[in-house]
Amino acid sequence: MKFRCKIVSRGYAEGKALVSKEYISFLGGVNKDTGVIEAESELKGQTVANKILIFPGGKGSTVGTYVLLNLKKNGVAPKAIINRKTEPIIAVGAVIAGIPLVEVKDEKFFEIVKTGDRVRVDANSGYVELIK
Repeated sequence: MKFRCKIVSRGYAEGKALVSKEYISFLGGVNKDTGVIEAESELKGQTVANKILIFPGGKGSTVGTYVLLNLKKNGVAPKAIINRKTEPIIAVGAVIAGIPLVEVKDEKFFEIVKTGDRVRVDANSGYVELIK
């Protein structure tokens, strides 16, 4: 099932989804060395490494941009990010780290995608796809 999206940071990725219904702050929320989510949340203890990270949007300090860059440098970044509404901290971090980032406006996508689902993000052509 394909969904149109707004491209924020170009690229292409495919992999397993890691889905949160909560907003994420990368500063203090995600360990920049390991990719493990440390903040109290539904995803605590899980890693963003090599996942398609799906969450409503970011929150928190501008240092979150550098956390995304460090995740990439340390080899533990998400393969791609999907948001409902991307805020500038996440957008800048994804662009400088070379992580594909898109916004999906269709609420149906967020209702049906679950952690562990295979997802394709084409942030060159402007679509995401759930792979069955």
